[in-house]
Amino acid sequence: MCASWIYHSVEPRVEAHTFVCFLAYCLQVTLRQRLRALAPGLTPRAVLETLAGVQMLDLEVPTTDGRWLVMSRYTQPEKAVDLLLARLKMKLPDQPPPRLSAEQTMIN
Repeated sequence: MCASWIYHSVEPRVEAHTFVCFLAYCLQVTLRQRLRALAPGLTPRAVLETLAGVQMLDLEVPTTDGRWLVMSRYTQPEKAVDLLLARLKMKLPDQPPPRLSAEQTMIN
């Protein structure tokens, strides 16, 4: 584990940074324990690198009435991701339903 410096001067930001770091540590420990039970030999870093290929994107389509149909979708997982999720007895959540937006959120 490497030490890092916290460059915040406002106390609530220091506390928030510390809290986020603590949550990350808790998640890593939890993942390591799950890996010991279900996939010995895998490391949390290897799992995160494998799962990094799954991305979420928003597809925005204009409608005839001036609104936007927004469909949030995650990318089709690669075979390695499917195998890893099966080994960990997990699955990706269902794709979220489409939604309508009054404004376009794409960056032009």
